[in-house]
Amino acid sequence: MITLKSAREIDRMDESGELLADVHRHLRDFIKPGITSWDIEVFVKDFIEKNGGIAAQIGYEGYKYATCCSINDEICHGFPRKKVLKSGDLIKVDMCIDLKGAMSDSCWSYVVGESTPELDHLMEVTKKALYIGIEQAQVGNRIGDIGHAIQTYVEGEGLAVVRDFVGHGIGPTIHESPSVPHYGEAGKGLRLKEGMVITIEPMVNTGTWRMKMDPNGWTAYTQDGGLSCQFEHTLAITKEGPRILTSQGEELTY
Repeated sequence: MITLKSAREIDRMDESGELLADVHRHLRDFIKPGITSWDIEVFVKDFIEKNGGIAAQIGYEGYKYATCCSINDEICHGFPRKKVLKSGDLIKVDMCIDLKGAMSDSCWSYVVGESTPELDHLMEVTKKALYIGIEQAQVGNRIGDIGHAIQTYVEGEGLAVVRDFVGHGIGPTIHESPSVPHYGEAGKGLRLKEGMVITIEPMVNTGTWRMKMDPNGWTAYTQDGGLSCQFEHTLAITKEGPRILTSQGEELTY
C-alpha cells in the first residue's frame, strides 16, 4: 500500500533526515585508514541515540545492526565487523533513522584514505546518477522515468546499474510501496503523486550488474568481483518538485 504524506508529516521526516545527513557529514572525518566498520557502527548508533533518534534498522526483518557497511565488491547489506579498513577501500554506509516516529533512509559512499581515478569516476557517476533520478521525481511523471534516466546515464559512462535492489516508499515503516528501480523504460510504471515519499538509491558497478549472495543471507556481492558504489536520498514528491529530506540543504560530497 502507498501512503501519501501530509505537509506536516513530510516536515517531520525532514527533521529525521537532517539528523541522518548530520551523521554522514561527521563520518567524512571519522572514516580513515586503520579503523574498522565496527567502529563506524558504534559511532553511528551512539550519535543517533544521543540526538534523540532510534537506529531503525536494528531488528528489521532480523537485522542486528544500526548500519549496513559494505566494502569494495559488496553491493549492499554488509555487516559491520572488525576487519581494518585500508587506504583505497570503498565503503558504503547505509542507515535508517526513526526520529519521534518519522523515518529517513540514506546511504553515502566514502573512499578510505587515498583515492584512484577508477574510484573517482565510479563515485562521481553514482552521485550524479542519483541527482539525475531525483530530477525525474516530479508529480505526473512515472516510476520508469526515474530508472530510465539513471540507467541511460550510467551505461553511457561505461558502468552498470544493479537490478536486484531498488528504491522504495518509506514511512511509517522502512520499506513500503512503490518499488523504485534504477533501470527501466520512460513513460512506464506507476504515476508519481504529490505526498509520496520515496528513496532513490542507485548501486553502480564497475563490471557486470549481476550479483551473488553471501551465505549469511544478507550481503550481496558483485558477481565478477568489481567495485560497487551507492548513494541514496529520501525525498518527497511535491507540486514544487522533489524535496530532498536527507541532504540538509547541501549536495552529497565525499
